[in-house]
Amino acid sequence: MNDDPFRLPLEPAGDAQDRPAPDGQAARVSVPQAAPYVTYTIIAITSLIYVLQLATSDLPIAFLAKSNELIREGQFWRLLTPVLVHGSLPHILFNMYALLSFGTGLERHFGHGRFFLLYLVGAFAGNVMSFLLTRGISVGASTAIFGLVGAEGVFLLQNRKLFGGQFRNAIGNVIFVVAINLFFGLQPQIDNWGHIGGLLGGLIFTSFAGPVWEIEGIRPMYHLVDRRDVSGIIIGAITVLFIFGGLAFWGIVR
Repeated sequence: MNDDPFRLPLEPAGDAQDRPAPDGQAARVSVPQAAPYVTYTIIAITSLIYVLQLATSDLPIAFLAKSNELIREGQFWRLLTPVLVHGSLPHILFNMYALLSFGTGLERHFGHGRFFLLYLVGAFAGNVMSFLLTRGISVGASTAIFGLVGAEGVFLLQNRKLFGGQFRNAIGNVIFVVAINLFFGLQPQIDNWGHIGGLLGGLIFTSFAGPVWEIEGIRPMYHLVDRRDVSGIIIGAITVLFIFGGLAFWGIVR
């Protein structure tokens, strides 16, 4: 396993890396990447809100946490905003570490817009599942982070030929992270249904919207081209919203 189970195995060093070329021989392959500004911005905003929690005796939780009763009264933003508030310092530190570890790699490969959309649909799917299957107040970014874990798994599977010998260890890391976190999530105070919902949201979205890379170019310089067009991203987002939005509607009116 990698030393850091959160980190994607395909991390370019600079603008290019040695990759298997189409003819099976080693060559330099430039890897698409984008600086993870969205990840850093989410961490900054979430941290600022936690400071406000400390300064106001958790006032942001009153307006942003998942509350089933308030959602049924029409406060639908609570199916998304719980990712912005946290229950304790260890809670936010662990979640922001996980976001930094997963988010930087995924955003470089997904691009800013697609990564931000992934984060949102994971948060939404997770909080819908929590709304349907848990009664208590829920807070934390772990719904969205589980969406990132699911996205990483699908991304690895869809591009497994490019990872070569790294694929087995990488997908093993993903399965390990999911299993260990769901195991610890069996504790009564942890909202495991939110984790499962976020995971499903990330899996569904990335199945349609995740980058699908092919190697192109002339030896010795090759580059990766994403064969996924914008229609796949739209279909992925609509699919998650249709499934989990429908479940949320059912939960509200039942």
